[in-house]
Amino acid sequence: MLKKVHHINLLVNDLDSAVRKYQLAFEIDHFEYGDLDARGVKTARFKAGETWIVLIEPIDPDGVPAKHLAEHGEGLFLLSFEVESLEAASAKVESNLNGLGGEGPRTGLEGWQVRDLDPTIFNGAILQLTQDDGA
Repeated sequence: MLKKVHHINLLVNDLDSAVRKYQLAFEIDHFEYGDLDARGVKTARFKAGETWIVLIEPIDPDGVPAKHLAEHGEGLFLLSFEVESLEAASAKVESNLNGLGGEGPRTGLEGWQVRDLDPTIFNGAILQLTQDDGA
């Protein structure tokens, strides 16, 4: 069911500063930028092999990412697994675990279709399923 790690989201207080740090540390010369107004964030991302590393700066203090940053500080926010079909994978997880939890499907960066899973089901890990039809 899982194809690969699609992306890893890292929360930062200052996106420009974080981009400079990653550029210097890992000699990354190209970032793709995007905003997700529905999540209240601005982002910069780069690829590490097949996996997107997404730096996220919350801009809406009432959004989930901002609340997580305020509570836990900068660092790992979520791990997203790519699946062939978000609908089929969600149904399988729900059936296998007698529940799915988390938020319903929504659209992420680049039109990615994502489904957040309930962290209480996965020992506190914030996991997500992603269908990326452009991959």
